[in-house]
Amino acid sequence: MASLRVVMQWRSGVVVEERGRWPGAVEYAVRLTGAPGPAAPDATPGTAARAETVRALAYTALVGEPQPGDRVLLNASALLRGLGTGGLAFVVAAPDRLPADPPVGPGHIVKARYTPQQQMFMAVDEQDSPHHAVMTGALASAGDLQGLPVVVADLHSALPAVLAGLRADRPNARVAYVMTDGGALPIAFSRNVAALQEAGWLTGTITVGQAYGGDHEAVTLHSGLLAARHVLGADVAVVIQGPGNVGTGTTWGYSGVAAGEALNAAATLGGRGVAALRVSDADPRGRHRGISHHSTTAYGRVCLVAADLPLPRHAPDDAFGQLVSEQAHALAAGAPGQLRVREVPVEGLGEALRSVPVRLSTMGRGLEDDHAAFLYSAAAGRHAARLLS
Repeated sequence: MASLRVVMQWRSGVVVEERGRWPGAVEYAVRLTGAPGPAAPDATPGTAARAETVRALAYTALVGEPQPGDRVLLNASALLRGLGTGGLAFVVAAPDRLPADPPVGPGHIVKARYTPQQQMFMAVDEQDSPHHAVMTGALASAGDLQGLPVVVADLHSALPAVLAGLRADRPNARVAYVMTDGGALPIAFSRNVAALQEAGWLTGTITVGQAYGGDHEAVTLHSGLLAARHVLGADVAVVIQGPGNVGTGTTWGYSGVAAGEALNAAATLGGRGVAALRVSDADPRGRHRGISHHSTTAYGRVCLVAADLPLPRHAPDDAFGQLVSEQAHALAAGAPGQLRVREVPVEGLGEALRSVPVRLSTMGRGLEDDHAAFLYSAAAGRHAARLLS
């Protein structure tokens, strides 16, 4: 029998100062006061494994708001491994300043189940929910999204670009973000979502599966989509995992495979699926140049239903655009579902992307570094807007 590998690394520290905050989260500088054992053997020399002060994130709904001088217990595993999106320490508890018990409510849906930080929520689909009647009404119980456009993407970084493209043609459209649980579970980890909501670019958010912290909770993606339509009254839903996608370089070992399953769910419920392509002309990894293998697997092998595959209309001398177009048509021709390639005009999309109220970044690259990555997501948003006509 294989032995269980210990994967969580504890540290203790003292809060030095607050570094920043957004709804649901506060970032602190924390001075480490000791480690329970030897440093991680695979920690990169010179990284936080030997740092005296580290960045640490506290989710206020879980641990309250520690103050300078407070003792805190940290989960430092991702930080010590030098990871990217997850490369922070996380406050597990401020033992000398425990938050007060929240008021007892009627919700009984547990998320992050059977972990030390599991929580109980009111989900839109449970019996005590004020939205239960809507969720069991004739339209919702029949699974009728009434043709709701559902834009699906692999990476969380696509969200602001999709919204930019949508708003270029339909600035007043009601848009619901449905966050799945392939990446971060707490929606509070996403500064982008907080900023997009503050700017009025999102009507509301729904966290589904084990993800939590949205304006509404739902048990499944299916009920989350129905809530987007019938509770939030959305004109368009955008389904993307939270920040911090998981990938292994293998065909099936990545969290974005769920993008294909999301298109299946949208079609099952009577929605109109829009598959945003993951595209790059800057990624040094061959499997992600042009159309990423993530998109070809999710849309070309997992998606079993009809869905639209938007492509920005490219100039005749645009070699990269021609390459992606050929890849997209080959993808559609070989897919088990009915993928329909749709050309989308690009006029105004560059300006729309530059107007986004957050910093565009994907895999560490900004708009000027990997323009195609954001342009193709914006094209998916514009296509969804045109489905509202």
